[in-house]
Amino acid sequence: MIINNVNLVLEDQVVKGSLEVQDGVITAFADTSSQLPQAINAEGGWLLPGLIELHTDNLDKFFTPRPKVDWPAHSAMSSHDALMVASGITTVLDAVSVGDARDGGHRLENLEKMITAVVNSGKAGLNRAEHRLHLRCELPHESTLPLFEKLMHTEVLSLVSLMDHSPGQRQFATPQKYREYYQGKYNLNDDQMEAFQEEQIQNSLRWAKPNRYAIAEHCRNLGIALASHDDATTAHVEESRALGSVIAEFPTTEEAARASHACGLQVLMGAPNIVRGGSHSGNVAAHHLASLGILDILSSDYYPASLLDAVFRIANDDSNDFTLPQAVGLVTRNPARALSLQDRGVIAEGKRADLVLARAHADHHYVQNVWRQGIQVF
Repeated sequence: MIINNVNLVLEDQVVKGSLEVQDGVITAFADTSSQLPQAINAEGGWLLPGLIELHTDNLDKFFTPRPKVDWPAHSAMSSHDALMVASGITTVLDAVSVGDARDGGHRLENLEKMITAVVNSGKAGLNRAEHRLHLRCELPHESTLPLFEKLMHTEVLSLVSLMDHSPGQRQFATPQKYREYYQGKYNLNDDQMEAFQEEQIQNSLRWAKPNRYAIAEHCRNLGIALASHDDATTAHVEESRALGSVIAEFPTTEEAARASHACGLQVLMGAPNIVRGGSHSGNVAAHHLASLGILDILSSDYYPASLLDAVFRIANDDSNDFTLPQAVGLVTRNPARALSLQDRGVIAEGKRADLVLARAHADHHYVQNVWRQGIQVF
């Protein structure tokens, strides 16, 4: 396969030329056009490495499209996979929650069903993107550690994040924000909310610390990449680094983001945060961290199409120093390196031919074609 007349977004520059793929691997690229008649004419679009998504909750939406509605696993997985590749994502870590803020939540109920779907569909060769697993461990929960220990040997497990969403911890350092979020989520009246809040505080005091240390130790022993989640202070970051974290997911303050970046943790923020212009939780804005040069990875989080959109927004934003190759690195090279995936994430000879052809219409950038290991999947 040859792709011609395309802007190749390389690791450190953009070159207009052509690219050749054989047996699923990039074999050559040049700053000249190919004269071979079978070459695909990209008509001046941008060719990027396949996007790498480390934290998406999208799978959960297809398994439970409405409250109390369970969808068949094969259909849910297929629809989720289709949306991933349509968004330019060729490697995706499906994030599933181990433990939940509220016992009996649908995420907890769907846990085994979702993991089985990810594993089995991959083994059967049904997926167009490569799907791996990200376990989001809700620490203030009695069942979290035993559930994690049951799942920690899953062969496609690539990332574990440690979360504490109880009142006063990390994401919800402001009590009012906590109440607004969970009263709306669970339709609780004031008395029910008071009881729920107190229960979560007690659960955190009892389970969060021992679960945090036990799960981190398992990850170190098994060589699984570990991520912090919603760190708010330098003390949080120091604890995360000491536990072996390599990624700082969604730090909620500039202080935590600066401390994470300074000690070598890859700072991951939400692409929707870039597209919307700020955090829906009122925390530090991703574009602000980009302007400070302390943003390393973007995740689509709850909206897959935001990943490509955010890349071009950052590259075209005069408030930061990101070039287009550097912005693309936030969703390709950097997440690949964080997970030690040496075979992908850049356009270079010998790398996997996971590729995205992107085009622009007015100010909107969209995915035209996607290849995974040289095979067109969109």
